[in-house]
Amino acid sequence: MLSRLFAVFALASAAVAPGEDVADGIRNFTKVDATFACAGATPTEAMPRLARAGYSAVLNLRTEGESGVDVPAARAAAEAAGLRYLHLPFRTPTDEAAESFLQMTSDEQNHPLFIHCGSANRVGAMWLLKRVLLDGWPIDDATREAKEIGLRSPELEAFALDYLKRHG
Repeated sequence: MLSRLFAVFALASAAVAPGEDVADGIRNFTKVDATFACAGATPTEAMPRLARAGYSAVLNLRTEGESGVDVPAARAAAEAAGLRYLHLPFRTPTDEAAESFLQMTSDEQNHPLFIHCGSANRVGAMWLLKRVLLDGWPIDDATREAKEIGLRSPELEAFALDYLKRHG
């Protein structure tokens, strides 16, 4: 609990340079709360800004085969900035990916956590699961927030809702 409070304080008090926007160049950036931000494609140049903004870790859901993805470069940039780099690649979600996502987002060592994929679509689907299963949100509220974050795919939404029926 104390480590989580410290992480929230660190994020709230961290400063990026004057005039610097942590979201610059990051697709669909959403700061959800003091512990999490969700986004789409994130350039390696953003890693130092994320660290200065107080994030402890980056969770990348993108696969190596996606356009513009260079996981080794992203990992190196994150680690050079002092960020823990987590990679959970998937295009089509599976129960195993969902369970890993829930574990990674609940691990306080990863907080504050920046989560991204290509457009925030996959992030939104996984975030829906987190909100319902870990945070106790009603499905309708969690779905609405997931869509605000970037959930657009009917297939990803169907996966999330089916997963909740089977595991909720």
